[in-house]
Amino acid sequence: MFFHQPTLELAGNLLGKYIVHEHNRGLIVGKIVETEAYMGADDRAAHSFGNRRTKRTEVMFGKPGLIYTYQMHTHTLINVVAGALDTPNAILIRAVEPMEGLDLMRKQWTNGPGKLTKALAITMEYYGKNWSDKPLYIAEGEQVISVSTGPRIGIENSGEAVHYPYRYWETNNPFVSKAR
Repeated sequence: MFFHQPTLELAGNLLGKYIVHEHNRGLIVGKIVETEAYMGADDRAAHSFGNRRTKRTEVMFGKPGLIYTYQMHTHTLINVVAGALDTPNAILIRAVEPMEGLDLMRKQWTNGPGKLTKALAITMEYYGKNWSDKPLYIAEGEQVISVSTGPRIGIENSGEAVHYPYRYWETNNPFVSKAR
């Protein structure tokens, strides 16, 4: 029932949770240190703005707690579907702090959404799966003491949505992505 909470609350409450990938090469774990919420139909920065329903966005209309992956350039990005059924909200996981399986991450950086999926060996195969199911799941982690909020990154062409304070990060965590 963790995923059944308002999207903006969930975006903050994901901080400190662990993404666990029981990969065939071994266990890979990262602590979520940065997220961005996308508020669906009314959010110009969301893939589902205006209730756009496409093959890519279909999972966003599903139940909370599903995995939404998509390709951007050469990277796979990963999200948590949030909001009620047929309310296409999602939370992008922007950065993680490596916790376990550092040798498997091959010294990849994890301070950006494309970098973290590469480091955690996350591919498009997880599209539509449940975040509660193995081999890729979100687990209890550690409590984050200080949370900062601010505008999202990399959405310059989204009108007023560029200013929405829907980005959440663990204050002073060195693995948080940097704005360009």
